[in-house]
Amino acid sequence: MSLIDAGAGSAVAKGSGSQGQVSTAERAWKRFRRHRRGWISLWLFLALFILSLGAELIANDRPLLAQYQGELLFPLWNDYPETRFGGDFATAADYTDPYVIELIEQDGWVLRAPIPFSFDTIDYYNEAPNPAAPNSRHLLGTDDRGRDVAARLIYGFRISVLFALALTVIGTGIGILAGAVQGYLGGKTDLVFQRFIEVWSALPELYLLIIFASIFEPSIGLLLALLALFGWMGLSDYVRAEFLKGRNLDYVRAARALGVSGPRLMFRHLMPNAMTPVITFLPFRISGAVLALTSLDFLGLGVPPSTPSLGELLSQGKTNIDAWWLSFSTFFVLVGMLVLLIFIGEATRDALDTRRG
Repeated sequence: MSLIDAGAGSAVAKGSGSQGQVSTAERAWKRFRRHRRGWISLWLFLALFILSLGAELIANDRPLLAQYQGELLFPLWNDYPETRFGGDFATAADYTDPYVIELIEQDGWVLRAPIPFSFDTIDYYNEAPNPAAPNSRHLLGTDDRGRDVAARLIYGFRISVLFALALTVIGTGIGILAGAVQGYLGGKTDLVFQRFIEVWSALPELYLLIIFASIFEPSIGLLLALLALFGWMGLSDYVRAEFLKGRNLDYVRAARALGVSGPRLMFRHLMPNAMTPVITFLPFRISGAVLALTSLDFLGLGVPPSTPSLGELLSQGKTNIDAWWLSFSTFFVLVGMLVLLIFIGEATRDALDTRRG
């Protein structure tokens, strides 16, 4: 009877524990929704990010849809020769050429994107010298190569957010794993890991980036790998501290005495208690990754030159002081993105604070 009672008591405790976790999560979610500034910032950031994912539908030099001689065409996905519309050349049609658009509209119609330029489209038909000031043709002007600034901002925003998300996921995963192993095993394993982290964190990250940028061809993958090698150490300390605190608690000792395996004990019982600092720091880590990418692009150590980048636009603004629209528009987008992420982070931190009612 004692074994049955103990099993029943364990089941009741487990059920009440899961209900407690659900209620805690619900309370945290309600606190987050009550944080008006963070809640609005979350929806604004999600809306901007979703719009940027469809950047090809917003800023593109190819028409979204066209009809010629009664046939429906999709230039956004298919290449059509200029001769298809009565032109002279058998090469792919250049839809930035007014002559090609006029040929199509003689026997059909064209549906263009709101911004009829892509991030790499050079406007050879703009009358103003480059960098051109904002006008009816380019609402935010052009850069020093004649590319539309608004289009490059939209594509640059998407690349910055996707890069930051990828770097945050990789760095967070490595940090959680390293901190969990250190905190759970402790002893010599923890000591060796700590000495390794001290040596690894002492390496000059910027100098390594300069060296690798001079040896290898710059790419987003290379930059992501290099930054991920150094971006996990700050988070691993918090996870390690939570595991060191929880590894000697009574319920962990009891589970270990009952024969629960180490990985199961780590990731099912100890990991949920260590996720609070991880979730709290996620928005701040994303904003830090955006700043890192922008800074490296500004210094010329980031993505390739042809890639749309906020840092590259800031560098052009520094070079062309008179072209105020380059620095102003990029600064507005960058600061707005970081402010939204910081507000989301503050709301997350307050929602996970158990001292709040």
